[in-house]
Amino acid sequence: MPDGEKPVIPPAPAIHIERTLALFKPDAVHKSDEIEEIILQHGFTILQKRRVHMTPEQTSDFYAEHYGKMFFPSLVAYMSSGPILALVLARQSAIAFWRQLIGPTNTQKARDQAPESLRAIYGTDSTKNALHGSDSYSSAEREIHFFFPDSVVEPISTGQAAKDYLTSTVTPTLLKGLTELCKMKPADPIIWLADWLVVNNPNKPRVQEEGYTVEEPDD
Repeated sequence: MPDGEKPVIPPAPAIHIERTLALFKPDAVHKSDEIEEIILQHGFTILQKRRVHMTPEQTSDFYAEHYGKMFFPSLVAYMSSGPILALVLARQSAIAFWRQLIGPTNTQKARDQAPESLRAIYGTDSTKNALHGSDSYSSAEREIHFFFPDSVVEPISTGQAAKDYLTSTVTPTLLKGLTELCKMKPADPIIWLADWLVVNNPNKPRVQEEGYTVEEPDD
């Protein structure tokens, strides 16, 4: 390398933080504090959490892909038998890592092949297997919206990708808002700008999809 020239350092690769849905099934809700601690120890962040009690109809909607299978009636009956806990988890490769952490669907198989997995520890059988995890990005998107209709499921960018996003999306929107702020001269500029950004969010859905309703438990 010629004297005086600085080495060219390539930019760090962008890291995408995924979101996935975790469900604590009725047989595992009483262990929620313990399981949440394990989740945090494995590098996940809990973004949202909601305790719900689904009706059989809502449970059928959630598990619609399994309709017609032999286990479907027992699955619906079990998942609507008591409160469950829905969580949105985030970390790098969250979908794959959460699936690995909970282990195989069948509890006995989990105990044989992945004895330290959560289903091996907290599950009973293939239905009462304590936990659920989205199996793909599209499933995570649908399932998160089922319980949290206002959530944005797109991966969170960091590094250069985050800078590019700020330059292309955030900065122009913010500048437009500040320009409008100068024109309007509201009494409370901070509140006005916050409201303006919510209304003019470029990522806000243009069409409101029909949402699912999940009943909150009475207890």
